Amino acid sequence: MNDDFWHCFDELLAGSPIVIDRPKGSCHPSFPDAVYPLDYGYLQGTHSADGYGVDVWIGTQGDRKLMGIACTYDTLKKDAEIKLLAGCSEKDIQCIIEFYGQRMKTLIIRRSP
Repeated sequence: MNDDFWHCFDELLAGSPIVIDRPKGSCHPSFPDAVYPLDYGYLQGTHSADGYGVDVWIGTQGDRKLMGIACTYDTLKKDAEIKLLAGCSEKDIQCIIEFYGQRMKTLIIRRSP
């Protein structure tokens, strides 16, 4: 990926308030057995294909540096989305992949250092 791509997302992340609507430990509204392993929310004032704000996972590294992007495909809803990975360690990313499980096919695009 080129630097311009990541720079645009850096600016989006830095310039948009993050709304955490699903804090770590909370249950998914439609799937109560799915517990969020990290804070999850969206960037206020942004739009994605589903009509809501751009989704973002907030990791445990203590900063909000963009580490990568999760591309997901919901096999039941036939819906594809991206989710920004801010301050996520490799362990955090593995927790996110496990959270999505079999129903959501997930591809992680890691930002190279």
